[in-house]
Amino acid sequence: MSTSNLSDRVAIVTGAARGIGLATVKRLAAAGARVAALDLTSESLAEAGSAGALTIEADVAMSADWQRAVALTRESFGRLDILVNNAGISGFIGPLVDYPEDSFDEVMAVNARGVFLGMKHAAPAMADGGSIVNVSSISGIGGGSNTLAYTASKHAVIGMTKLAAIEFAPRRIRVNAVCPAPTATAMMFDLAQSKAPDDPEGFRRSFEATIPLGRYGQPDEVAEAIAFLASDAASFSTGAVLTVDGGMRAR
Repeated sequence: MSTSNLSDRVAIVTGAARGIGLATVKRLAAAGARVAALDLTSESLAEAGSAGALTIEADVAMSADWQRAVALTRESFGRLDILVNNAGISGFIGPLVDYPEDSFDEVMAVNARGVFLGMKHAAPAMADGGSIVNVSSISGIGGGSNTLAYTASKHAVIGMTKLAAIEFAPRRIRVNAVCPAPTATAMMFDLAQSKAPDDPEGFRRSFEATIPLGRYGQPDEVAEAIAFLASDAASFSTGAVLTVDGGMRAR
């Protein structure tokens, strides 16, 4: 089966209201998959619903919400084959010594706990193999600055990905991660506005200058990598970490 043919697959995508998550919903649906799109409010999921997705209001940090989402997906589509753990927040931007404890806990709850709970509840529902794709970041394989909880959480995602790849292998469930560089999403636009309110475009240009390919990634480009890992085109890949970063980690 190629990446372009997922006609017999059912997927859950989190953080599906916008950005990489919405692009992934559309990419998987275009390949024929039936998709359940999860985000905090049903209103925010209108565009995902227009793409044919089943929309489910859920907080990925809540175990009960995951149980309900998995049950609704199976009731609607009869099975579950693919999980894309994409939901994430950036949190406070500033030095480690100034980092608020409540912001740290909030970021870890969404970015790390959400991935843990997604795998915990989705994997048992994958009766005959499956594919889990966790969205980390280049911050998950490097250091950076002023993004303590985000960086910590994205390192955690990679660690959980590798552990789950080993634990789930006997059941033929593959678990991989993608690590995007700065991508043209609301998260990066908000960061530019907060760091350089008088010249957000200047901030963007200076950030793009650090990327060998000279630009931000596009959500569709990350979604393409996710679709590849979710499909049988990546049938012998598990525990892998795929950078989609314009060459940033090649330096």
